[in-house]
Amino acid sequence: MMQAIAAAELGDDVLGDDPTVERLERTVAAILGMEAAILVPSGTMANQLAIRSACESGDEVICHRDSHVLHYETAAPAALSGCMTQPLEGEAGVFDAESVRRAVRPSDQHAPRSRMLVVENTVNRAGGTAWRREEFRAVASAARDLGLHVHVDGARLWNACIARGYAPGEFLAASADSASVCFSKGLGAPVGSALAGSRALIGRARRFRKMFGGAMRQSGLLAAAAIHALEHHVARLVEDHAHAMRLAAGLSGLPGIEVEPAPRGMRTNMVFLRVPGDAAEFCTRLAAQGVRMIPMGHGRVRAVTHLDVDAAGIERAIEAVRSIAGR
Repeated sequence: MMQAIAAAELGDDVLGDDPTVERLERTVAAILGMEAAILVPSGTMANQLAIRSACESGDEVICHRDSHVLHYETAAPAALSGCMTQPLEGEAGVFDAESVRRAVRPSDQHAPRSRMLVVENTVNRAGGTAWRREEFRAVASAARDLGLHVHVDGARLWNACIARGYAPGEFLAASADSASVCFSKGLGAPVGSALAGSRALIGRARRFRKMFGGAMRQSGLLAAAAIHALEHHVARLVEDHAHAMRLAAGLSGLPGIEVEPAPRGMRTNMVFLRVPGDAAEFCTRLAAQGVRMIPMGHGRVRAVTHLDVDAAGIERAIEAVRSIAGR
């Protein structure tokens, strides 16, 4: 990846002439089965550009109650686009078509306009749930029938594809109006996400990217890393899923540690733990032993496997947790 970065042909993406960025955007659009794509610094910006480009101030975005756009994007739908969010219930971050139908507001001057449905795949807060293709198509069909723009927050779409055995374009095909994907996280690029959709939507998003401060100059450096990640680091995600299963098995049964079951019977690259006491203190003690996990609320801890964690690292993590649990 460093070699790809060093060899990248550069231009100025703000002026629209960085050839490596253009190559990445064409590649992503083709992979996702969309007309066009745009490189952005983060998944949050990709999601917020989708909302800003598809919605108007006073509109409503419907999403699951555990959605990233609801919990981890600093109320940006309201702050940047003037949009409300309406949360849906559903096991492990997944909801059904009837939930969407019930959530859509009637056309009335007293109510916000229901404008967008966001589906997150995989679902972070739910433990890395991967949607089934037929589940998504059912909710997307209902949403489109009701006039909603369907956006997929696919920060970890690559993990869902590996787990469920579908290609990104197959999952999104004729069902999604836009999708965001991330090149860091499991794919290991240093920076970067992309938003894909119609040419008209991406044209609007390009203007708002500049407005939000996300237009970058010689960003072919980042695009080269993302291209390398797409070419070399997608198929190997199966290793991360296997490591997560081994981690979950190794931590099960330790005193005071409760491993949350794999969401809906399928584990991707996340393991969530319930620990006694303060989760932040637990993670601080782990960090002192060279193992990094993250607190996710009171008594809940998240561990994520990725390409920098090998099988030996998983065993070291298990022993670190064992030593803390024993005390």
